[in-house]
Amino acid sequence: MQKKWYGKAVCLMLLAAATVMAGCGAGSGSADLRETGMEETSPAGNMPETESGGAESLRPAEEKTEREERTMAYFEDLFKDVKVAQSYKGAMNSNPIIEQHYGADPYALVYGDEVYFYMTADAYEYDAKGEIAENTYGKIRSLYVVSTKDMINFTDHGEITIAGEKGATSWAHNSWAPAAAWKEIDGKPKFFLYFADNGGGIGVVTADSPVGPFRDELGHGLIRRDMENCGNVEWLFDPAVLVDDDGRAYIYFGGGVPKGQAAHPMTARCAELGEDMMSLKGVPEVIDAPYLFEDSGIHKFGGRYYYSYCSNFSVDEAGTAEYGFENGEICVMESESPLGPFTFKERVLKNPGAFFGVGGNNHHAIFCFKDQWYITYHSRILETAMGIQKGYRCTGIEAISIAEDGTIGNVVMTKNGRHQVGALNPYETINGATFAAMGGVDTAPADEVSREYGCGNLLLTAIDTGGFVKLQGVDFGDKGATKVRATVRAGASEGAIRITTRFAAGDVAAYIDIPAAPGEDVVCEAELSAPLTGVQDVYFTFSGEGYEILDWIFE
Repeated sequence: MQKKWYGKAVCLMLLAAATVMAGCGAGSGSADLRETGMEETSPAGNMPETESGGAESLRPAEEKTEREERTMAYFEDLFKDVKVAQSYKGAMNSNPIIEQHYGADPYALVYGDEVYFYMTADAYEYDAKGEIAENTYGKIRSLYVVSTKDMINFTDHGEITIAGEKGATSWAHNSWAPAAAWKEIDGKPKFFLYFADNGGGIGVVTADSPVGPFRDELGHGLIRRDMENCGNVEWLFDPAVLVDDDGRAYIYFGGGVPKGQAAHPMTARCAELGEDMMSLKGVPEVIDAPYLFEDSGIHKFGGRYYYSYCSNFSVDEAGTAEYGFENGEICVMESESPLGPFTFKERVLKNPGAFFGVGGNNHHAIFCFKDQWYITYHSRILETAMGIQKGYRCTGIEAISIAEDGTIGNVVMTKNGRHQVGALNPYETINGATFAAMGGVDTAPADEVSREYGCGNLLLTAIDTGGFVKLQGVDFGDKGATKVRATVRAGASEGAIRITTRFAAGDVAAYIDIPAAPGEDVVCEAELSAPLTGVQDVYFTFSGEGYEILDWIFE
């Protein structure tokens, strides 16, 4: 591929050399939850060569272009009237974990120093008038996946297309309520993503990476109605998976309330998975979960096994008096064996309506990451902030404590969420689709593989003037950073990025100048006005449109 080189000199310490290289065509993507404007790689030291072959810095000063003469005053004037886009969750809140799209029924998979969250891909349905309609779940055929190393900054890995003609499993109608696990097979890690095909069965797809691409090895459902002790389950869905310390794995699933059996529906099941993680050993066992509705969960603590679920909406006074829970709440049972029998232990999480005023179904997962226990769940706070309230759900996370006897106690859903675990390293490449908060931007596939499968490597897109992203808890160290570099997929018009350490009107660390170069991948650098040291929150605010961000890195 022929390379084009462009360059510009440093302007008043704030602008440094930018290199433009011919690259892949610009990515595309439409913003699901597009924000409206509301107030609120070349190594360092390498000099790019010009088309004539001479070093950029050797040109006479009088030959500098208008772009090279841009000063801090130019960019201050450019951003003077910019209104920063609204963050619907609030730039200082950590819940929901993402806001560029919805995400329900969250499940957490810890792999290495990262935790991956898989979620039902709630997406807008529209009525005959083109207005947003109530979420029926019937059109959902994909799952979202995001990950984090610090529980605050999340990287979007995209949309895993599971069901339908274009999905990994053409035989499946829907994909709801995922569960994920990994296991070393033939000396290599292999990843398994389980999903509910509506309420009629459970499928599984596999991958060599936690972000895919995923493939269908079975060609049919893993758990089906024609299997023994499964046909009598009203809702054959909502899987949860546990890989035990000895490598043996177990799956939990089921739900529904047969008429007249509200107190003891007997519709939860558990079974051991085969060595291949895609078959069952033996007949699934019944779990007698009091007032079961749906939402199987499983975790192990202190050598004991804890099955958790959502109570149904027919809990009477007698049920509350006996068990201490009400409608649509997360309950926990315990056992000495992964296959039970389980006995009731406690209610740990009330319905989202008790905390945010808007209820609905309740769905959760309990997991441990970096020696801290958490519960992830969904609520409707994002759509509420957007003024919609049509049943579209978003994911939140709270830190929890577990006593020696396995007791969790009452968990409170919040918008503030949990504390950051560790810090973000600015001296490693940060994917453009990584942030703690955002407004007026979206994410989209960045390469051919992610465009084909929907998941993998994403970039920041749908950028417009006033859009922003926030990186939280960035540790620049004692010496600090003096330069920032962004890889940009340039558009047809120029743009600029303002970097601050406080929201909206904070101290300006740098301005990055973005050239017009349609279809080019551009490496743009900027000197910082002063070294950034210690742990800081960093905001990138955008001017212009049509360009996309592939990644960031500081030096």
